Amino acid sequence: MLETIKMLAEIFRAQHKQLYIVGGTVRDGLLRRGQSNDGDLATDARPDEIKRLVASTHPTAVVLVGERFGTVRLHYENSIIEITTFRSERYDPESRKPEVCFGDSLEEDLARRDFTINALACDPLTGRIIDLFDGQQDLENHVLRAVGDEPDKRFNEDPLRLLRAVRFAAQLDFEIDSGTRAAIVRQASTLQKISRERIRDEMNKLLLSSHPAKGLDLLVGLGLMEWIIPEVMELRGVSQRPTTGRASKDVYIHVLRVVERSSARPVARWGALLHDIAKPRTKVVEDNKVHFFGHEDVGAHMARDILKRLHFDREFIHNVSQVVKLHMRANAYASDWTDGAVRRLMLDSGDVLPDLLDLSRADITSYRIDKVNRAAARVQELAERCQHLKEEAERVPLRSPLDGNELMELFGRGPGPWLRPLKDHLLSLVIDGALAADDKEEATRIARKIMSEQQ
Repeated sequence: MLETIKMLAEIFRAQHKQLYIVGGTVRDGLLRRGQSNDGDLATDARPDEIKRLVASTHPTAVVLVGERFGTVRLHYENSIIEITTFRSERYDPESRKPEVCFGDSLEEDLARRDFTINALACDPLTGRIIDLFDGQQDLENHVLRAVGDEPDKRFNEDPLRLLRAVRFAAQLDFEIDSGTRAAIVRQASTLQKISRERIRDEMNKLLLSSHPAKGLDLLVGLGLMEWIIPEVMELRGVSQRPTTGRASKDVYIHVLRVVERSSARPVARWGALLHDIAKPRTKVVEDNKVHFFGHEDVGAHMARDILKRLHFDREFIHNVSQVVKLHMRANAYASDWTDGAVRRLMLDSGDVLPDLLDLSRADITSYRIDKVNRAAARVQELAERCQHLKEEAERVPLRSPLDGNELMELFGRGPGPWLRPLKDHLLSLVIDGALAADDKEEATRIARKIMSEQQ
């Protein structure tokens, strides 16, 4: 990608136009976070000029969706490069929609950016770093700080930056500067003006970061979670013992640890965050023991409501709520489960089985190594049985030995509501291992017996 950027810089320079690598591309390069196939560039050329200048490089695609904001996206064989005209943005304080003003100055463009570590530029031809706000020093110190002397102004311009601050802290394991933290607390309620879709996308990035628990704890501590998922705030201080004890028994601390231990996949991380969301609302103490009766079912409904508010699609909402609903069944697995019980769990979980098993592993947060090892072995055994039964089902698919046509012919009846319960009963016997999928003779005997009893 760097060679392509240098080629573009030479073309722009020949036409007396500036072109710099900017923002996250420079930041990640200085942090040595690995070479990305995406690049962000800034220029004093206007979009029409950008399109003309890049034509000779023959990109495989030129995407103009962001053209009115000054951005032209170029697709090359192994990289995607976005070139954006220098900007100076003004915001309507009510709508928060940026009014884009093109500029001629790199300095002005960098001054409008959110954090010092993102207000960096690099000349691709000389390698010179342009750092007007001590961003390199903040990178060295692992500090996230708003650009300029008025952090409130930065967040006022676009309240989504409140979430971006926490997300960067989670991704990079940085600390937020005290002045910037104070401004976030003051501005927290302005998140109400941000669309749910933008908040959802930032939450996804935070949850998939290297330090999601840190990010979630910052959202709570800075007063942001109240405007995103207020239900999470209820988890704090809810003990899973009749009397307060170790922090690991606090539901909130437990959930953070489960999220941190789960795999960096969207369904897995959201399932981990929401799996105990209903515990505060279902907690009862009986005989000096704490119970959360039905918290998985209540939690599944709460998860649906939360994810709907954040405008996730139906499939994602269903998948996460299924993980929440079934997590106690997976956690209850024991070696004496029948194959039928394992098959039912597999059928009920469907495509989310890997995420369900992942949550079951992550849900082991005890400090006792022997307990952790036993629980991990239990989940591993369940995973192996699921894999064995899956391979078996691929050889002999799970189905009723008699299909609808055969049952109608057997009893001389046409289609109707009588048919489904009969098929489901036969399939249930197959799932439980009490009837072979190809045993039509035994299935006929059972079907005749059921119909006789009904008559």
